[in-house]
Amino acid sequence: MKTTIYDVAEKAGVSISTVSKVMNDQQVGKKSKQKVLKVMQELNYRPSVLASALTGKRTSTIGLLLPDLANPFVAEMARRVEDRAHEFGFSLVICSTDLNPEKEERSVSLLRQKSVDGFILASAFNNRRVIADLVDDNVPVLLLSESHPQFAVNSINIDNIVGGYQVASHLVSLGHTRIAVIGEDATSSQQRINGYKQAFQESGLTVHEDLIAISDSSVEHAQRLTKELLNHPKKPTAIIACNDVLAIAAILAAREIGLDIPKDLSITGFDNTLLSKSCDPPLTTVEQGLDKMCAQAVDLLIEEIEGKSTSKQRILVLPQLVIRKSTAFCQD
Repeated sequence: MKTTIYDVAEKAGVSISTVSKVMNDQQVGKKSKQKVLKVMQELNYRPSVLASALTGKRTSTIGLLLPDLANPFVAEMARRVEDRAHEFGFSLVICSTDLNPEKEERSVSLLRQKSVDGFILASAFNNRRVIADLVDDNVPVLLLSESHPQFAVNSINIDNIVGGYQVASHLVSLGHTRIAVIGEDATSSQQRINGYKQAFQESGLTVHEDLIAISDSSVEHAQRLTKELLNHPKKPTAIIACNDVLAIAAILAAREIGLDIPKDLSITGFDNTLLSKSCDPPLTTVEQGLDKMCAQAVDLLIEEIEGKSTSKQRILVLPQLVIRKSTAFCQD
């Protein structure tokens, strides 16, 4: 089996970024450099000749890192970024990281070896140290539908708090007061939950923390959580799901126990993916304006790559509530 940079980093006890810096003759502590060089020799590791030859030269490629291509929202985002990049003659190298910080680091390091011109870190990216390394090395980086305000990088994100506020206010206007939430362990979900809480507080309603559930990314887990919420003493009359996949899971779970959507239970999603339009009933959800966000993301990154802009922009896009047939007046 061919030795990889990951093997070198593991045996040397350093990060992949450190190995990459040694390979590219960038500044690294003397002790770490000697250790890495020794392990490279022991493992007979030879970095890509092509990558070395391209160091410092433009390749017209962009690295796009995504958490999970199986998520329809993420897949739609990747397609729009790719289409826009092609308009400028750029190609994409796409990596799916599964929200794993180690996999995020490995992907970034491997793409740097291939001398991509810049990175779009999309939807969710947990490894802050990797972002810091990219910034320190002056590598063009843009955060898309993600936010790490501590870093001086371009970013484009939806106003998740406003989105959460919109769906909660819509349900409250329909007479719902016991509203559950299913989110994920992600900044975007927490912001959407904060928006829901804000709408409740402004309406003089009590937020029931025990009606807020955090799921992993699987439909099965979200279905189990939905059934638990629907068996709660304060049985909700509506559920806010922090993305469309979670909303579909909630619909499936509700139907399994014989509930009618929206007569017995109103459900909302977030993202306005193809799923939201094709499910039965069509889903009330939040539109992010993905076309515009992705186009702006590519434009900003290429401007930075080409040295046309040195200032950093943080763009916050206002969402839009899309009302369909999965919500109705509370019957309770």
